[in-house]
Amino acid sequence: MNLELNGKVAVVTGASKGIGLAVTETLGREGAHVVAGSRTRTPELAAVCEKYGSTFVPVDLGDAEGPGRLVDAAVERHGRVDVLVNNLGVTNPRSSFLDIGDADWQHVFELTFFSAVRTSRAALPQLLTGDGGAIVNISSVNARLPFPMVADYSAAKAALSNLTKALSEEFAAQGVRVNAIAPGPVRTPFWTAPGGFAEATAAGTAKSAEETLDEVVPRQMGITTGRITEPAEVAELCAFLASARAANITGAEFVIDGGQVKTT
Repeated sequence: MNLELNGKVAVVTGASKGIGLAVTETLGREGAHVVAGSRTRTPELAAVCEKYGSTFVPVDLGDAEGPGRLVDAAVERHGRVDVLVNNLGVTNPRSSFLDIGDADWQHVFELTFFSAVRTSRAALPQLLTGDGGAIVNISSVNARLPFPMVADYSAAKAALSNLTKALSEEFAAQGVRVNAIAPGPVRTPFWTAPGGFAEATAAGTAKSAEETLDEVVPRQMGITTGRITEPAEVAELCAFLASARAANITGAEFVIDGGQVKTT
């Protein structure tokens, strides 16, 4: 399917790894001019940028001025912005809600929610002047399936899902579609990095972190397909929602969790 993204200008936040990296690669493969924002350029991101001619912008999106600088860099290089993917999110596994202090809450909300608020605010004037823009927010099933280990992250993602609806209501009639994707567990450093969720879940068992992610997590979390999601699967859905093929889809949230969430 031709997604008609060739030549479109797409800004992606949190692009250095995980879902953001996969989105950067997928949009680049579809012919989009991708402007990838991240504090660091990982070797993987450098390779993607070189392969598809994408632009890396070193930026701290937790800084209130960072989102504006990222959007300005895209406009300076390409003259406009057609697509914004708000992917950035952060948290750490904890044993209890009582372990999450004020500074932790503030940090998670600044990066997971307010970065999307600020980047959307910076990009919307550009999106509104084009032939039809799109914002895709990467939310999470935790927005409605909260776990005590990530209470702050769950609340921030719930806020992001709500923001998706609010932006869609205001700007859809002006040609800007706003949608969200809510993944379940995805094979990203969020899970796989040392000290990540897979390692925390494996603690006290005879399983390795990798075995836990492949076997224990799907079973414990009731994932019907029996496996977690791959980053590329989220990226493909993101590319579709960013494209003209989804021209009448807005204000929607698409769950990609292998059947983990059982309610309708």
